[in-house]
Amino acid sequence: MIDLHAHILPGVDDGAVNEAEAVAAARQALAIGIGAIVATPHVIPGVFSNGRRLILERVARLQAVLDAAGLAVRVFPGAEYYLEPELPEKLDRGELLTLNDRGKHVLVELPMVGVPAYADRVLFELLVRGVTPVLAHPERNRELAARPERLYQLVEQGVLVQITAASLVGLFGRDVRAAAELFVRQHWVHFVASDLHGPGARLAALREIQDRLTIFVGNEVMSLLLHENPRRILEGQPVESGTPRELDVRNNWFKRVFQKK
Repeated sequence: MIDLHAHILPGVDDGAVNEAEAVAAARQALAIGIGAIVATPHVIPGVFSNGRRLILERVARLQAVLDAAGLAVRVFPGAEYYLEPELPEKLDRGELLTLNDRGKHVLVELPMVGVPAYADRVLFELLVRGVTPVLAHPERNRELAARPERLYQLVEQGVLVQITAASLVGLFGRDVRAAAELFVRQHWVHFVASDLHGPGARLAALREIQDRLTIFVGNEVMSLLLHENPRRILEGQPVESGTPRELDVRNNWFKRVFQKK
């Protein structure tokens, strides 16, 4: 497997605290079948100011540490950018680090509570510049969980979606799990990743969810979400997905889970 979203770089954000913790996470990843990890430290104005050069240097340093430890895990560069109004201009100035530095896909996150008024404009401007946004863990955004049709609209516009494996096993609560399941069933999801912040349950969830994904969408799509599409990202290639399904609010499952809120 390829883990497309991981806070494994030591000491740069709220992820791995030091090299020992990063090595422990890599060892756990290898044990559950992950051979490649994209390091995606937070970039949040005023909180985590991880620049492109620093991330590339830290990825090279961590790879050397893992090699010295005899761990056959490859680490690739990336970042998780808070969706701010200035992202397109930062891309124009060469300040953004795309996934595996291919210049094709960028990982972005929304606030946990809502969707900013500027979000559609920023996502569109990234798309017209030839860089596809990958939206991290939308199931944990309260507005998108409560109004899932908003996510469908973004997917229809070309935004890619990554959900967190731990969401599907309930580590973030019942409502987040329900939203994650809905997004998967509707074929709005292109990747499932750990969003690890060190060794532990988030990584372990990637092993647990394989059978669950197969039940939801079949073995072929499960393989796309965990293997094929992450590989395509590393290569800077377009991803594959099923045809996204428009939400049917008459569906009894949808009414039971969402309209009770």
